[in-house]
Amino acid sequence: MGEGSHYNQYEKLGAHLMEFDGLKGVHFAVWAPNAKSVSVIGDFNGWSPKTHTMQSLGASGIWELFVPGIGEGSLYKFEMRSRIGKYIAQKADPFAFYFEVRPKSASIVYNIDGYGWNDDAWNEKRSAANWFESPLTFYEVHLGSWMRKAEEGNRWLTYRELAAALIPHVRELGFTHIQLMPITEHPLDASWGYQTLGYFAPTSRFGEPKDFMYFVDQCHQAGLGVILDWVPAHFPSDGHGLGFFDGTCLYEHEDPRKGFHPDWGTKIFNYGRNEVRNFLISNALFWFEKYHMDGLRVDAVASMLYLDYSRKKGEWIPNRYGGRENLEAIDFLKKFNEVSHKYHQGILTIAEESTSWPNVSKPTYLGGLGFSMKWNMGWMNDTLAYFSKDPVFRKYHHNNLTFSLLYAFSENFILPLSHDEVVHGKRSLLDKMPGDLWQKFANLRALYGFMYGHPGKKLLFMGGEFGQWHEWNFDTSLDWNLLEYESHRGLQRLVKDLNRICRSEPSLYELDSEPKGFEWIDFHDVEGSVLSFLRRARDPDDFTIFVCNFTPVPRLNYLVGVPAPGFYREILNTDSSIYGGSNMGNAGGVPSGPIRIHLRSCSIRITLPPLAVVVFRRTESATPSPSLQA
Repeated sequence: MGEGSHYNQYEKLGAHLMEFDGLKGVHFAVWAPNAKSVSVIGDFNGWSPKTHTMQSLGASGIWELFVPGIGEGSLYKFEMRSRIGKYIAQKADPFAFYFEVRPKSASIVYNIDGYGWNDDAWNEKRSAANWFESPLTFYEVHLGSWMRKAEEGNRWLTYRELAAALIPHVRELGFTHIQLMPITEHPLDASWGYQTLGYFAPTSRFGEPKDFMYFVDQCHQAGLGVILDWVPAHFPSDGHGLGFFDGTCLYEHEDPRKGFHPDWGTKIFNYGRNEVRNFLISNALFWFEKYHMDGLRVDAVASMLYLDYSRKKGEWIPNRYGGRENLEAIDFLKKFNEVSHKYHQGILTIAEESTSWPNVSKPTYLGGLGFSMKWNMGWMNDTLAYFSKDPVFRKYHHNNLTFSLLYAFSENFILPLSHDEVVHGKRSLLDKMPGDLWQKFANLRALYGFMYGHPGKKLLFMGGEFGQWHEWNFDTSLDWNLLEYESHRGLQRLVKDLNRICRSEPSLYELDSEPKGFEWIDFHDVEGSVLSFLRRARDPDDFTIFVCNFTPVPRLNYLVGVPAPGFYREILNTDSSIYGGSNMGNAGGVPSGPIRIHLRSCSIRITLPPLAVVVFRRTESATPSPSLQA
C-alpha cells in the first residue's frame, strides 16, 4: 500500500467473512494512520466503541480486528478518535461491498464471492475484440429513472427487474453496450450517483450486490457490454464518508485550493499520495474483476487535469514548474489506464474530457493519457447549437457541422448525446428542435442520421430513442406512454435501423479514427444547407454516401458526385413514412450517370427530402432494399 502497488486491496481491507482458530466471524481492517484509536461499532455490540477496539499494525497505518460470532448482514461502522485534537467520527467502511439504503449510512457485511457467472463466451469474445474497428453504440441509462412502478408508489425497479425489462429493450434497438450512470453507493439521489461515497458497493437502492452481478451477467449472455460511469475526480463531504477520515485530510488535499471542488462542493482526491492512488486503481480493477465490467467511463477528466479548473486567479496553486497542469492527476490517469489494460484484456476506458488536451486516447508510451476513447464534446456542442436554430438561419452556421472534421481523427472519439444535454433548462432533444411538430421530429431524425454518418462511435441517452418531450427528471420514469403515438414509434424505428446499418456496414465503423475513412463530397452548398460525404471501409470499394438536407425545402434532381459508376441503392432515408416522414425518396435507388461534379467522374441525380438524411450504397443489383425505402 505504501508504495502504491497493492492492486487488490479490497481483498484485505474492509470486512471479510473468515474462520480463525475454529471460530467463524468477520475480519475488519481499515487504513487510518493518524488515528489514536479505532473501534468497530455495529448492531452486534450496541454501537459501542468500547467493545471491539481495533489493533494498530504500526507504520502501515492499518488497524485490524477479528470479531467472532457475527456474519453476513451485520451492520457496522468505524469510530475514529484522532491523535490530533478531540476529533471523534463514525465512518462508513471505504471498502464496504454493501450499504444500507439511504438516508441510513451503515456498511453491511457481505460475502461478495460465490456468484455463478455464465458469461465465459462473452469474456472470450471481448478479449479478442478490436473495438476501434468494431461498431460501438452506447445506450446511456440512469437506472433509477429509466422505468418505475407507478402503481407501487413510483418505486424503482430492482436489478433483476431491470434485467428482465431493460436488456430486451436495448437489444431490440440494436445498441452494443449499456452505459450506466454511476451506480456506486451515494447518499444523495439528486447527484445522479456522481457524488460517490461507497466506491466498492453497487447502490442498495435496487438490490444486493449479487443482484447487480446477475444484471451484468444477463447483459453479457444477451450480447451486450456494460460500461460503468466512474468518478475519481471528487467525493462528497458527508460526515460518514472519506472526508477528514481519521481526523486529518487523508484522502483529500488539506489546502482547499487543491482539495475542494467549487463547482460541486465536493472534495478532491490527493492523487500524489501513493495510498490514495492505490485506493482508486484498486477500485477500478475491482469492478473489472468482481463485476465483469466491460469498461469505465471516467467522469470530469478535465477537472482533474487542470489545477485552475473553475478557479479564479489566486484560487489555485501552480505546479512545481509554475504551470496549471495537475501533474499528480496526470500521472494517476496514466497509471490507471496502464494497469487496467494490463490486467483486463478488451476492456474500454473512456474519458469525458471537455478541453483540447492532446492525446487523451493515445497510449502512454506515445505520450498520451492511455484512454481507449474520448467523448467528443466539441462535436456535441456545435451540432446541437446548429440544430437548435431555425433552418432559415442555418446557412450562417454551416461551419458548426464542418469544423469537427478538422480534428475528428486526433482522438478515438465517441459522439455523445448524453444526460447532460437534457437537464437544467436545456430541454429534451426533441424540444430543442425548431419548427412545428412535424419539423421537430424531422429535425431530430436528421440529427440522428448525421450523427450516425459522422466518424466516431455513438452514444444516446435513454428517452432519446423515442423522443422524450420533457427534460430528464431523475425522480420519475421516462414517458413510455409516448409510444402510443406513431410519430414517437417512428423515431424509435429509425434509431433501430441506424443501429442496424451501423453494425452491417463496415464503412461506418472500421475507420472511425482514421482520415481515410471519411471524404467530403461537397460542403460548399451553404445556401441550401446541404452536406454530402462518404464513409469508407478498409476495403476501398466498400463505401456509403450520406446526403443531408437541413432545410424544409425538398431538392429535386440534386446532383451528387460519386467515386465509381454503378447503381446506388438507398439503404436509409430519415424521411421515410415508416419513421413518420413525408415519404419523399428515390424509389429504392438511382443509377449513376457520366456528369462530372464535385471533382468526380460520375454522379447520381437524387431527390433530397426536406429535413432529412439519405444514405446510399453502391451495388451491382438495381433491386430496391426492402422496408427502408420511402
